[in-house]
Amino acid sequence: MKIKQLIVIGALVALQGRLLAQSENVLVVHADAGKDTISRFIYGQFAEHLGHGIYGGLWVGEKSAIPNTRGIRTDVLDALRKIKVPAIRWPGGCFADEYHWRDGIGPRASRPRMVNSNWGGVTEDNSFGTHEFMDLCEQLGSEPVICGNIGSGSVKEMADWVQYMTSAGENPMSALRRSNGRNAPWTVRFWCVGNETFGCGGIMDAAHYANEFARYSFFLKDFDGNRLYKISSGGLPEDYAWTETIMKKWRETDGWLQGFLSGYSLHYYTVDDWNHKGSATAFEERDWFTSLSRTLKMEELIQRHSAIMDTYDAGKRIGLIVDEWGNWFDVEPGTNPGFLFQQNTLRDAVVAAVNLNLFHKYCSRVKLTSIAQMVNVLQAMILTRDKEMLLTPTYYVYKMYTVHQDAVMLPVDLQSGTCTNGGKTIPALSASASRDKNGKVHLSIANLDPAHAQSVRCTLAGAKTTAVTGEVIAGPAMNAHNEFGKPEAVTIAPFNGATIENGVITLTLPAHAVVTLEVR
Repeated sequence: MKIKQLIVIGALVALQGRLLAQSENVLVVHADAGKDTISRFIYGQFAEHLGHGIYGGLWVGEKSAIPNTRGIRTDVLDALRKIKVPAIRWPGGCFADEYHWRDGIGPRASRPRMVNSNWGGVTEDNSFGTHEFMDLCEQLGSEPVICGNIGSGSVKEMADWVQYMTSAGENPMSALRRSNGRNAPWTVRFWCVGNETFGCGGIMDAAHYANEFARYSFFLKDFDGNRLYKISSGGLPEDYAWTETIMKKWRETDGWLQGFLSGYSLHYYTVDDWNHKGSATAFEERDWFTSLSRTLKMEELIQRHSAIMDTYDAGKRIGLIVDEWGNWFDVEPGTNPGFLFQQNTLRDAVVAAVNLNLFHKYCSRVKLTSIAQMVNVLQAMILTRDKEMLLTPTYYVYKMYTVHQDAVMLPVDLQSGTCTNGGKTIPALSASASRDKNGKVHLSIANLDPAHAQSVRCTLAGAKTTAVTGEVIAGPAMNAHNEFGKPEAVTIAPFNGATIENGVITLTLPAHAVVTLEVR
């Protein structure tokens, strides 16, 4: 019996070895083939008037006991500076199409109040308006991405806002800005002409919106060297006919109206069932596989929308702008369902890494993205509770990935094994690479397997490798997350598991983890 057991065990070990060999993860980085730049604007953020995203998250007012700089939380500012936020989209989202910008200027005590009908039915006091938002951007060194109101607004209202913010000349709007304490105009390039106009932005069809976009675009003017980058609303994620309609309108119009269209918006959330989104923290492996399967669909969406855009714009003058994306789960128990407050785990970190790797891969077309959202809403970087603040696993991915901002994308060939659960099969790994201005190569790899470590053999084609260092975001469980009042369970730690032999880098990634290597 013992001999038979040994034979069986030996056979199983041999079979396991063959299976491992068959599913070996092999990565080739083409270090000599980079040509496209990973725009830093791919790392943009989104701050909507929603729940505690603005009030309590960013803005507490100058008289608050919470330390602040001109009303903006100092702890949040300090944290955001460390991830080099390049751009912030504001004031929405759905909120943008009920927001009238003149309500948010002038003395705060006299600003009119409104009801935020999209998000919780709460009273909006407009204490955080144009000047406060631009102060936030200036303090962070971020560029504003303004989402204009075409749902309940008018062409004149949006055109006046452009003039108010960007004109240095003698005109009514620049005079109004000066009367409110700002003499010099701001630089504001990015303007979204409406938001989700298929739904909360006006329930329009593609042809109607294309005409509306043309009308608005014509009257939104460039002032004093500020050249507008006008972003069209897209349709539902798989509405490729909408993309075709907008691009056709651009081709018809561009000959006599330069700058009619600069970017085309795509929104896509990692949600499997909008009626039962599931818990952000109490989930099983099958839920992990569902989320990762859904987020991987981002690649198909980018490919198919880009293919249509390529038909009309082979030179890639028009950017694909993924200005809402991320995980969307049920709100935390006991919180206002209209505030969209959810926790953030290693599942969110891996989802963020997968999406960022895809944006890198398609950076010749993807020029700006905004994860939803920056503070206290959906897949946030930061959560606050009164005076307390915590950093999420997603925040740490953004911090780790700052090395890729404005670096040259290096193409990668990844032969990845797979993992399966509940009929869903996903690749074990996701990867991207870049070379920074100092010549350093950075390689980021996410392990999508929630339960098993993954080993990788990596080579750099066209470059010699002599040294490698790294960082890792990992944790004791796939739902590990940071909580108020407790030591961090998820952060960035040194990664010492990579070795080089004969020019080949070998490493083993922990389960549900993200690693970034610096190769010299």
